[in-house]
Amino acid sequence: MAQSRLPLFRRISQIFFLLLFVALLVFTSLRPTPGATSDIHLRAPVRLFFEWDPLVAVANALATHALYRGLLWSLVILLPTLFLGRFFCGWVCPMGTLQHFVGNMPSESKRGKHRIESNRYKRWQTIKYVVLIAGLLAAFFGSMAIGWLDPFSLLVRSIGLSLLPAVNYAVRAVLAPLEHSHFALIRATGEGIHAVLQAIVLDFRQTHFAQGLVLGVLFVVILAASLRVTRLWCRSICPLGALLGAVSRWSVLGLHKDPESCNRCNRCLLHCQGGDDPIGGAPWRKSECLMCMNCVDSCPEHSLEFRFFRKEKEIASPNLGRRRTLTGVMAGVAAVPLMHANTGLGKSRHERLIRPPGALDEPDFLSRCIRCGECMKVCPNNSLHPTLEQAGLEGLWTPTLVPRIGYCEPSCVLCSEVCPTGAIWQITPKEKGWVVGVGTDKPIRLGTAFYDRGHCLPWAMATDCIVCEEWCPVSPKAIYLLEADVVDSAGKTKTVKQPHVDPDRCVGCGACEYACPMQDHPAVYVNSIGESRSPSSQILLSRK
Repeated sequence: MAQSRLPLFRRISQIFFLLLFVALLVFTSLRPTPGATSDIHLRAPVRLFFEWDPLVAVANALATHALYRGLLWSLVILLPTLFLGRFFCGWVCPMGTLQHFVGNMPSESKRGKHRIESNRYKRWQTIKYVVLIAGLLAAFFGSMAIGWLDPFSLLVRSIGLSLLPAVNYAVRAVLAPLEHSHFALIRATGEGIHAVLQAIVLDFRQTHFAQGLVLGVLFVVILAASLRVTRLWCRSICPLGALLGAVSRWSVLGLHKDPESCNRCNRCLLHCQGGDDPIGGAPWRKSECLMCMNCVDSCPEHSLEFRFFRKEKEIASPNLGRRRTLTGVMAGVAAVPLMHANTGLGKSRHERLIRPPGALDEPDFLSRCIRCGECMKVCPNNSLHPTLEQAGLEGLWTPTLVPRIGYCEPSCVLCSEVCPTGAIWQITPKEKGWVVGVGTDKPIRLGTAFYDRGHCLPWAMATDCIVCEEWCPVSPKAIYLLEADVVDSAGKTKTVKQPHVDPDRCVGCGACEYACPMQDHPAVYVNSIGESRSPSSQILLSRK
């Protein structure tokens, strides 16, 4: 096979895996199926790319001393890396593909000599190895903060929680006038387009997420940086790329340079993606090469060729130096106690930090959660959102239940199904125990509901309201009503039903808070007291 055709096959591979990633991300959502049973279940392997991510597997193993479910498959990616180098970055990774696409757009800062110079190897490309060292050491000491920078976590978090909801809203806004048109043909066309798009791309409900705008802007900035420096994220920050670069030092496939035919035209640098110095007269940097094959395709003299078991001068591993290595070690060692000191893991923890059903106790949860946003994307009621300050710095962008926006569906365990690392342990509806006739004697509790009687209509204003009791999904209901004689503003005595909470029955689903008609400040709210995942949070006022 002619090497000049390899870039074509690389492009096909990149497009295929990017489309596969987008398809799985779109499928990370509950889609009503005609004739389907009440069983809420995804019909696509949406965790597939995380199971291909060796960074997640290695960090998870360091943090938990084990590998959760399918993460063992990700180590298979390391085997071909030993033979082919960083092929995953150049041929598979969707984040790399997006960087590649944006980097090839016309840019005033990358023309002529500036483009050639920007694609030479730079010392700052070793920053990603410092990030890798710090992240893996933090994982060893119990923090999965490296998930902030994992490329797949970044993509799911940014696209799934920001861009896709925005696209969903924009498409619906465009189609709405068509669907409500007075002309039958236009109305039928709009409805038909909507039906097709909803079956393929659109979510069946319009979601929105806390910090969605921030996540989207950060993602756009990362991509836009490639307009100035090709694949800036991949070259300087990506810890997965650093891990694969470190492993690729033993790869047997390398770049052969023929010094006799090379005329030093530097065309090989025009489209170089990794900044690995494919030019003549400079040693090739194996750990930086993304195997994009552009240098081979660009060389007019055919003086570049990839060969197995070549014996030429090269720089196989990154040259960090003592200072940068020590920086990575110190950052990893110091980060965990600093973040723990500013993260409430006990009684000082934010009372409205409500984790999804099946979540591990807080220290174990933070040692596994990679902040990918899969659980938030899949939640059918849009009730899970990324945290900001509720879990401290270490818990930034981890999931929390926001009952005012959505409640936890009694029969749903999708968040535990899609979690790739076991931060949310996989459970069944029976183990969750919220469905009548399917539950257990000890259901999973997310917290407990409490009343603010100053805002509650029956308590504060002698006005009838039983919405919270009607919405309570458990049986027997955790919210019960007691009749009481109260005096209204006219001095008349009337009987109203005042709501109360039975802490032994309440599971903290948030349905009561979601449904409360007091829009500005709900009269009933859920906090984490009584959550079953944490012994220190158990409520002490149980009547049993």
